[in-house]
Amino acid sequence: MNMYQVFKQVAKESPNALFLVREKISFKEALSLIHARATTLHKAGVKPGDVVGLLAHNIPEFPLTLFAIWYLGGTVLLLDTNLTPFEYDNMTKTVKCKLVCAEKSFFYKAKGFKFFDIQSKDDGVDSKLKPVKLDENDIATLSFTSGSTGNPKVVPLTHGNLKNSSDYYADMGNWIHKNEIMYGFLPLYHIFGFAAGILAPMYFHMGILLQPTVNPRNILEDFKVYKPHCIPAVPRLYEVFRNKIIEGVKEKHMWWFVSFVLRHQKFLRAIGLAKLVKKVQKPLRDIFGGRVNLMIAGGAATKPEIEKFYESLGITFVQGYGMTETVGPFCCSRPAKHRVPFAFGTPIGCSECTIRDADEKGIGTLWVRGPNIFKGYLNNKEANKESFDKDGWFNTGDLVYLDKYNQYHFAGRKKQVIVLDSGKNVYPDELEALFMEIDGVKNVAVFEHKIKDKTVTYAVLQVEKGTTLIKLGAQIALANRKVAPYKWVTHFAMTTDDLPVTSTQKVKHHMVRQNLIDGKYPNNTENILR
Repeated sequence: MNMYQVFKQVAKESPNALFLVREKISFKEALSLIHARATTLHKAGVKPGDVVGLLAHNIPEFPLTLFAIWYLGGTVLLLDTNLTPFEYDNMTKTVKCKLVCAEKSFFYKAKGFKFFDIQSKDDGVDSKLKPVKLDENDIATLSFTSGSTGNPKVVPLTHGNLKNSSDYYADMGNWIHKNEIMYGFLPLYHIFGFAAGILAPMYFHMGILLQPTVNPRNILEDFKVYKPHCIPAVPRLYEVFRNKIIEGVKEKHMWWFVSFVLRHQKFLRAIGLAKLVKKVQKPLRDIFGGRVNLMIAGGAATKPEIEKFYESLGITFVQGYGMTETVGPFCCSRPAKHRVPFAFGTPIGCSECTIRDADEKGIGTLWVRGPNIFKGYLNNKEANKESFDKDGWFNTGDLVYLDKYNQYHFAGRKKQVIVLDSGKNVYPDELEALFMEIDGVKNVAVFEHKIKDKTVTYAVLQVEKGTTLIKLGAQIALANRKVAPYKWVTHFAMTTDDLPVTSTQKVKHHMVRQNLIDGKYPNNTENILR
């Protein structure tokens, strides 16, 4: 089955179940709206095999347009809402996208494609327009995973990848049920948000409460009004809410009592004080609406104290691990007697994992295999050769190890992707290509670095003699503006010495970073570039 057929099947089995919660649109009603949108897009010239971009926040038109494109036999290019026109032009050109469905706020004088107002009204349904026959091997979505310039990695996910991935959610069946509400403020263009906001609701026949902003005030109001059952989020947001809750309790001079009850609740229940525990938990759980059964963290590692806090409220908290290439989570932690901090669990569904080239501590590279794993990067033989073996195993590029309970732990990154505190990924090769265009720059290394306990994108540039920090900083600032602000290099150092390189002249990023730590690049700046 392709994804449109899956949605049609859900609408048949649960026609009156809410799909779009805020808009009060059922699966059956959504199916009619999808047909109407498909009619409009067909008139706009969308044909089978076309690549059509989606550029919008979490608004109802996003999923409706998504399925309408699939209805017409098209492939969806998922576009990050935080990028620049320069990046959108490059991305659409790379995949030969001629039409982008977007909110009007994103419109600009584009090169090579046209915009379609995603929030425009649809006239009606053309009864003669039938869904295009697609199978599980046809490409459903395209996502850029290594920037938008140079030779980017584009991930094609098939309808089979998406379908098989959604079937993995059976493992969550203890906590998520039909007709419940999934909270959806994670961006749908990102694989975590896509999996939680599109695939999981379809699998469980549950509703998605879309929220286009990350404003805590709006989110808390949603919790109060709609009372969601499942909340997926990045660890940083869970930490913000936890800190706010504790601050609020401390202002009432009650934290000493609340923390005691939560910390010793097992003992208190054993001696017959279960009601006291529930009484303390209730106002804290009510902040999230009072019905939340499950919190899912992804995108970065969660601090143990954050995880323990929510579990002390009686909320199941799990950590997922996945990538765009795997359609989101292929490993997930589970509540267990022996819960180890920072563990991201064990494989779910039919996923297979193995560790290769382990050192004496058992740390090695994680390879994965399964029906949810993509088949290879678009038009990138070199990347595919590096990423797959002859048996179909995919190299994640991440370093992991197994504990004595067979739980996987993240130990570092073999590849040079930078993961910010927000969970967003920054790819050094994209920025390095931009900086190499600066006059006087001979080589550059961009890598992840810590400044006052905050993860930043740092650059060390090898420059010609006579280059000044001020002049170089101005050029870096100009280059930064070609990409999304979250990707910007905010700190840099320069040197006239050669950067350490391999025999193939590739920069040794880990050595450059160690040289920086050792103080070998005195010409540096702690001034944040804006």
